[in-house]
Amino acid sequence: MGFGERLAVGGEAKGGGKPPMDSGTKARLIGALVLVIAALATTGLSVGWIWTKADAVTPVALPSGNQAPIETVSPSVQPSETPTPVGKVLGTEMVAANNDSMPIMSSAWTNYSDETGLWGGAAIWFTVHNNYDGKGAKWGNVTSFGQLPPDIPYKNTAAGLKEATVQVGSRAIIGLYTKDVKVLPGTTHKAITVGGHPGHELVAKVAVSQPGVKETFSTVMVAVIDRGDGTAAVSIADIAGSTPAWQKVWRSKVSQIEINK
Repeated sequence: MGFGERLAVGGEAKGGGKPPMDSGTKARLIGALVLVIAALATTGLSVGWIWTKADAVTPVALPSGNQAPIETVSPSVQPSETPTPVGKVLGTEMVAANNDSMPIMSSAWTNYSDETGLWGGAAIWFTVHNNYDGKGAKWGNVTSFGQLPPDIPYKNTAAGLKEATVQVGSRAIIGLYTKDVKVLPGTTHKAITVGGHPGHELVAKVAVSQPGVKETFSTVMVAVIDRGDGTAAVSIADIAGSTPAWQKVWRSKVSQIEINK
């Protein structure tokens, strides 16, 4: 009978103390104590190992909250604005910045600075009156080729082509002459096709009143050609009234414009 059973029947340990434990009870208590001590030891070792590893892999302290923010470092070289594209005269071709091309009028025409306001364009010059003022001044014909400037609205419809032609033509006339230039009556418009691309042609005459020059008018011709991608190619010619044959040459060269795809 065990310790609990003897107290239940009124038995009392000798000398008023606790009753003696039998060997089985002692064995069970010793075994339980050994398990508890082992568990505590294991837990202590495990916790110690975790913190030791944590210290080893996270040695960097977190920054304090009152530190000054990191200053933004400005680059040493500021980015520059994208330059306006320009075209070139290469051999027998005027090549726009987008690689569209138009044949030059003839070998008698020379490279020239574009004053017609085209985007990524090139220009050529032919002298009609040399040294007309006795001081070396020249008067001549100009032909340019490039793209419709992006600030001119454009729609690839018949009406859109016509409106774009008027806008770029007006800009060219002002660039070649002045804003006070007089456009003579008789401006014409017609639809054209170049290499399967729809286009529009404008022909206008401007009054010429230049001391020493016998010209009374000059013919400004503009062709705007849809490129098929929402943009347009443009050619402009300013032909002196005394050299009308160059008008036919210009139309022939316009018909040979090649759109870069």
